[in-house]
Amino acid sequence: MSRERNFVYPREVNTFAFDWGKLALTVAPEVNGAHRFSGGVVDLGTGQGHTRHNHPGAEEIIFVISGNGEQMVEDENGNPVVEKVGPGCTIYVPESRFHSTTNTGDGPMQLFVVYSPAGPELALRELPDFRLVPPGG
Repeated sequence: MSRERNFVYPREVNTFAFDWGKLALTVAPEVNGAHRFSGGVVDLGTGQGHTRHNHPGAEEIIFVISGNGEQMVEDENGNPVVEKVGPGCTIYVPESRFHSTTNTGDGPMQLFVVYSPAGPELALRELPDFRLVPPGG
């Protein structure tokens, strides 16, 4: 792939597939040479979500494109703060903070996520349910 791709659709890149959903990185060093951040589209099926985790040394932005769910972000003391979220909501996850997302709606939930700096999403490849799906797959 060209490292100068400025316009990228999720169907054009490898997808990280899991039992809880999938992530298509459309901005990343390996996709288009981005250095300071990475990002992509997350799809969560009804009732699905990812468990509590963090990204050591990285901040995250989560933007809800469609669907409804519950988002947990721990506060500075490690206490879970849970909010109902829907289309248009932006969630900020401070550096290294634990968080989780669950689709509580009656249909699919789609998010756009950004990690800064780039890289923490590559640790997802180590999860036991990780599968790499090639473009268009």
